[in-house]
Amino acid sequence: MSEEHDHQLLHLVMGGRVTDPRGAEFQDLKDIHVVGFFADFESAEEAWRGWAQRTVDDAEMKYVIVHLHKLLEPDLPGK
Repeated sequence: MSEEHDHQLLHLVMGGRVTDPRGAEFQDLKDIHVVGFFADFESAEEAWRGWAQRTVDDAEMKYVIVHLHKLLEPDLPGK
């Protein structure tokens, strides 16, 4: 964890087939690929980028970063 943050900034990286590439509605929730949980945005972004690049030719596949720390502690500053 970086020295500038006193708190863990939990992120989730996940992906799957979406109904519309412009949105984030997944076709089948049981088929969502959970890449993993990450303690900072930089690590999450690196994992997201790797999976997004693997599926770049499939317009229906989408990977996203969910800022779980913003859901768990909305008043906590950070990415």
